[in-house]
Amino acid sequence: MKPKNSPDNYEKWCMEWQERFMTLNQDSLLHKIPGLSAGGNFLTLSYYHRLYGIRRDTGEILCLEEPRPLSLFTRLNIYTLLWYCTDHAAFTGEWMPFRSLKDASPFGPAFQKTVTDVFAGTFSGHMPKLEQACLALGGKKLPHSDAGYQIDAFSCIPVQFLFWDADEEFPAQANILFDRGATGFIHVESLVSIASEGLTLLAEASGLALKGNTFT
Repeated sequence: MKPKNSPDNYEKWCMEWQERFMTLNQDSLLHKIPGLSAGGNFLTLSYYHRLYGIRRDTGEILCLEEPRPLSLFTRLNIYTLLWYCTDHAAFTGEWMPFRSLKDASPFGPAFQKTVTDVFAGTFSGHMPKLEQACLALGGKKLPHSDAGYQIDAFSCIPVQFLFWDADEEFPAQANILFDRGATGFIHVESLVSIASEGLTLLAEASGLALKGNTFT
C-alpha cells in the first residue's frame, strides 16, 4: 500500500485542484490577486522569479520562461493561492515568524525541523553562496542578520530569509518571516511548502545540497 502522501496521491490532488480552478470566476481572480495578469489564453503570475501560466480553458499550469518540469508543490501553491485568496487580503508590513501567523502554531515544530533548521545547516560556512543565490531569485538585501534577503514567492507573498553564520561559539542559525497578512492570500499550510520550495531553489542556485529533509 502506498503512503498517504505518495507522489501518486499528490498528483491526484493536483488534478483535483485543476478541476477546482475551472469553477472559479477568473475575472474576480484578476481583480483581487496582486501580480495576476491575463494574456491570451493564460492567466500569468510570477513565482520565485519565474513566470507561470494557467491555461484559462483547462487549468493546466506551465512554466512560460523555459521548458522545465513543474514540481507538484509549485502547482499546488499556485492553485491554493487562486482558491484561498480572500477579497480583503492585504499586505500589513508586520513581519513575523511562521509559528506566529494565524492558525500556524500546530505546524510550527515541523516548520522548524524541515525548513529553518535545514536552511541553517545547508548554508553554514557558505554565506557568499547564499547571497549570490538570493540575488539570482530577485532578492532584495535587508539590514537584518548576517545575510538577510526579501524574495517574492508571489507578488502578494514576499518572504524574508534571514541567516546568521556559525562562529566559534554558536552554530549557524536561520529564520524565515512572513507578512502577517499572508494567510489572507493563501492557506497557512501552503506557506510551509512555499518556504520549503524557496529553500530548495536557493540551494539549487548556490550549487549546494540540502542538509536535511525538507517538507517538499
